[in-house]
Amino acid sequence: MSSALNAVYAELKRLQVEGITHVFIQDQTMARLNPDTIQATGNNISAPDNGIDLQAAVTHKTSVPKAAIQSVKPTPVSTAMLAEAPIIELPDGDPNTQMAWLKHTVEHCPVCKQQCGEQEQIVFGSGNIDADILWCGDAPDEAAAVSGKPFQGKSGELLNKILAAMGLKRESVYMTHILKWRPKHEKTYAHRAPTPAEMEYCRPFLKAQIDIVQPQVIVALGNASVAGLLGSEPNRNMASLRGTWQSFERIPLMFTFSPAYLLANDTIKTKRMVWEDMLKVMEKMELPISDKQRQFFLPK
Repeated sequence: MSSALNAVYAELKRLQVEGITHVFIQDQTMARLNPDTIQATGNNISAPDNGIDLQAAVTHKTSVPKAAIQSVKPTPVSTAMLAEAPIIELPDGDPNTQMAWLKHTVEHCPVCKQQCGEQEQIVFGSGNIDADILWCGDAPDEAAAVSGKPFQGKSGELLNKILAAMGLKRESVYMTHILKWRPKHEKTYAHRAPTPAEMEYCRPFLKAQIDIVQPQVIVALGNASVAGLLGSEPNRNMASLRGTWQSFERIPLMFTFSPAYLLANDTIKTKRMVWEDMLKVMEKMELPISDKQRQFFLPK
């Protein structure tokens, strides 16, 4: 399959992951996608010197529905760009030694380093490596990437409040993300969800962290964490799994909304939904729960 079609496919899939179902394509790009043109050139179409610019294609009035995106099936470029997922074999030693080795490995991973934007860092993870609860987000946001630590800024402040309401401190848990870098995108604001290929690459790092910490419970935050931990399936999402016990590496797993989602959907109903998930985690961990805690965020 031509490099041009691979480039188009990769860009369309990226847009699809972000929830975009229609795009506009320039006449030049449409000509390159024409089957007659492909056949006439022996399936050897090369991309123009400046690449295929779908972002600049908004001036063309050709709409490509989601079904058309799914019908193009060359090998995804994003997977090739990230290479195969690394194989991690932890060295002998105590958990501190193993975690230090793993942190050094991730921070010196050429793929991870290449994905970091300017003034951004790899976000490995932090906290108590003997923690009973491991908190896992899908990918770092800008505040986390700048600091190099998970769950910073307003999202981090909100997560700290959730922990405090549970009777926990940030220092008592371990926090990390599936993806170890902030997902790149062309915007200077907002946050892009990580792709399955990106999370697949970083999953061995996460599994190694879990092997070292050996938590009793994992709390996964954010819709993309579902695919990141359990794999992509059409009917497997936050709406269907939130509040139910799942399993990752035989460890009880609870999915719930991310702090960023809570900040954007600041309602009593949403807060109560997350809090009910946290009550289930507390019950699983046999943490004390007061009557006052059970009444948090109930309508008055």
